[in-house]
Amino acid sequence: MFTGIVQTKLPVAALESRGDFATLRFDFPERLLSGLQNGASVAINGTCLTVREIDGQRVSFDAIEQTLKVTNLGQLQAGYVVNIERAARFGDDIGGHVLSGHIMDQVSVLDVIDTANNRVVWMERPAHLAPFLLDKGFVALNGCSLTIAEVEGERFSVHLIPETRDVTTFGEVKAGDRINLEVDSQTQAVVETVRRLLADPATAAQLVAALK
Repeated sequence: MFTGIVQTKLPVAALESRGDFATLRFDFPERLLSGLQNGASVAINGTCLTVREIDGQRVSFDAIEQTLKVTNLGQLQAGYVVNIERAARFGDDIGGHVLSGHIMDQVSVLDVIDTANNRVVWMERPAHLAPFLLDKGFVALNGCSLTIAEVEGERFSVHLIPETRDVTTFGEVKAGDRINLEVDSQTQAVVETVRRLLADPATAAQLVAALK
């Protein structure tokens, strides 16, 4: 489980690609190495990966074909910078919202608008995810827990505070970038439940009667 509060951004120190399989290596700062073990879960651009090996400060992860296909990890090269979050522990503050690290799709950045104190990023809102991308709803983008600021048809925007721009890769994001997206699980559950009820009026009527 993750919270969407990115802890740092790191460049890919080394990458070994074998077509449908890749090994990613990062040099972790000391503060993120404490207690880290082989088999631990870490979110890389919001994608839950398992620690394969720790050699000093260098930490390695494997990514299989499905991961490389669904997420933007398949586009990484040595030197590319990604967002990093270690798995949450019981008792940790949940500053963002609960994430699984299971990416549902990638969306393209359509526009980036910068002002003196604000950065607005507009992204595509694909039809199959649109029901879960709601005005003022939660969304995880490259592992960042963010609130959707505006929804306009086939696009939506997020507004980034200076802290988010500084700590995450969103300070450098540009039009055309592909962003990993995970919808909010609670929103998804509610929407899917309502869909099933609307598709079966008899069941909906029984539920309403049971709640009276």
